Amino acid sequence: MFVEMQRSSSSSSVTDFQQLRGRWTTLLNRFYEDPKIAQLMNTRIGQYLSSHPFLALTVLLFSAMAALPVGLFLTFALVTLIMSAVGFVFFEGFLLFVGGLTLLCVLSGIAFFSVVVSFIFNVFYITISNSLNLYYPHLRTQSQVQGKESERETSKLKEMQ
Repeated sequence: MFVEMQRSSSSSSVTDFQQLRGRWTTLLNRFYEDPKIAQLMNTRIGQYLSSHPFLALTVLLFSAMAALPVGLFLTFALVTLIMSAVGFVFFEGFLLFVGGLTLLCVLSGIAFFSVVVSFIFNVFYITISNSLNLYYPHLRTQSQVQGKESERETSKLKEMQ
């Protein structure tokens, strides 16, 4: 009984193999009838690969297996390029913001410094002029006399005109 099972199993596997081979041959014939494939098979490379099936299978497997990593790499390169361009724009915007903020702070500091220095010079001017008026009152009278004389001269010039 075991021998009969083996024979029936063996004969069914042979017929299965023959059916598979027939399907494969039909598929290959349909494949070779495609005009693009026929054009490729008429070239030297196509004839060489046709005469060397192991090499053709190797090239086919390599091409099929390399398609995914190459596609992933190209996608990565494209995304990286886009992100670097967008990142550059945002980074430039950030740098301009920081530069503008720095300029604003520097200008505010210069304005504050100018006000403080002007205040100090005005305090010195008032202090020195009051000290001079206090200790040298005759200088004040001379400047008043000179001021009155210049007023008279301007009024005379106006009368003449």
